[in-house]
Amino acid sequence: MLKKNEAMTHAGRFHADDVFCAALLKILNPQIHIVRQNSIPEGYTGLVFDLEGGKYDHHGERAVYRENCVRYASFGLLWKEYGTCLVSEKMAKAFDESFVQPLDQQDNNGGNNLLCRAITQANPKWDEKDSDPDTCFFQAVEFAKYILENEIKSMHSAERAEKTVLECLHKAKNGIVILPKGMPWKALLIPEEVYYVVYPSPRGGFNAQAVPARTDSQQCKIPFPKEWRGKRGELDLLTGLRGLTFCHEHGYLLGACSEEAAEKACVLSLERQKHMLKSESDVSM
Repeated sequence: MLKKNEAMTHAGRFHADDVFCAALLKILNPQIHIVRQNSIPEGYTGLVFDLEGGKYDHHGERAVYRENCVRYASFGLLWKEYGTCLVSEKMAKAFDESFVQPLDQQDNNGGNNLLCRAITQANPKWDEKDSDPDTCFFQAVEFAKYILENEIKSMHSAERAEKTVLECLHKAKNGIVILPKGMPWKALLIPEEVYYVVYPSPRGGFNAQAVPARTDSQQCKIPFPKEWRGKRGELDLLTGLRGLTFCHEHGYLLGACSEEAAEKACVLSLERQKHMLKSESDVSM
């Protein structure tokens, strides 16, 4: 973990990059004291980020790029060094790709990342005479720290779920995975030949969820049939099954009163897909 108890970054207007750097440092070392100045005092031995060409500065000639050509900002450089102090190497890499890189890209290239925008909006407004920039900065840091802490908890949760998800995958039939509880499964199951996941709903009953085609896509491998989507009370009549409660209008989620009903709906959806593909093949011949 981080041993330094002092850190420094630039004063003035802040962005998501320096705010998330400070939040990460406070997670790594809750006792760290962070100050904001525009120059580094002679003989300063604390950690310096996003300021005056130090190890965690990413401006000008110090620019460093990832293998995928995404340029590091200060947050990315700190996460690269200290991320594995908080999560596994696998999770640290995945988090860099999904969370850190978009923030780095925004800081280096501009854009309209909504999280970055929310952080930037915490700066004092031009006509707020009584707003202190440092006070606003550390309020934003607490917000970012809350986000980071929950992201880290989620990564640990996903790792704890891995064993159970893989055991259920081994028992899967007809491309349908039955989970004993709602838990993170997408990263593990999207690459596999599975199409639906059934699990208890936190609202009662069970959910059947269509597996996305990719981690970065909302498109499902096999969504539920179009005529089911957006329906509720009439689903039993439409499907010939009992105990179905709703189907989401985009076809990715279906609710049922029991695990058995949810699984039967998945089987029926797969059968209809096979029949549709066969019909299309017969027409093209």
